[in-house]
Amino acid sequence: MSRLTLADCFDPAGERFGIPTYPWRYAPEDLATRRQLRIRGLRPGGQDIAAQILRPRRRREPLTAYLYRVDLARPVRPMTPARWAALAKANAARRRCPECGRDAGYVIPPTLGMCVTCAYPEEQRAA
Repeated sequence: MSRLTLADCFDPAGERFGIPTYPWRYAPEDLATRRQLRIRGLRPGGQDIAAQILRPRRRREPLTAYLYRVDLARPVRPMTPARWAALAKANAARRRCPECGRDAGYVIPPTLGMCVTCAYPEEQRAA
C-alpha cells in the first residue's frame, strides 16, 4: 500500500478498500469501534465490520480501526460469580512461578517464563 493522504482515506462508498472508509475522527455517529461500544456498555454481538477508519502515518502503514453499527450492538454480558472465579484463577496462575512454585507477587513476564529470583539467582545472592 502506498502512502495515504487524508483525502485518500475518505471512501464512504467502499470503492477503493471494499468497505466504507473514513479518515480519523470523521466517521458517522452511528458507527463505533469496539472500545467505544464497550464504553457505552455494548459489544458487536456477532455483526460484521460495517466500515473502517484509516489514520495515515509518515513512515509506516496507516493505523486501522474497524467500525460496527451501534444500532445492531448488544449489551455486554454481565460477569457471573463463575466468571469472576475463573478470572481470579487465571490471574493467580499468571503470578505462580513454574520453577519454584511460589506466588511471585506480580505477573510473571512471558519473556522470562519464571520469577526474577529464579531467572537471575546469582544477582539475588549478591544483593
